Amino acid sequence: MSENRWQKSSFSTGGNECIELAASVDGTLFRESDTPGLILTTNRTRLRTLALGIKAGDFGSPLGGNGKRARP
Repeated sequence: MSENRWQKSSFSTGGNECIELAASVDGTLFRESDTPGLILTTNRTRLRTLALGIKAGDFGSPLGGNGKRARP
């Protein structure tokens, strides 16, 4: 089994709160860097739709009005 080549966004900081992407024969893989064992598989079209929805604010913001993470 070959290792996936994971990439972080150039906007990511040095912390472990980053989304990482990798290409595989099964599709596009993505995971959160602080839980690397949990890997989701999708295709380019669905990943693009997700990214556009995030940019458009379709899912709300994880930050409260004071810049801190909102409590669930």
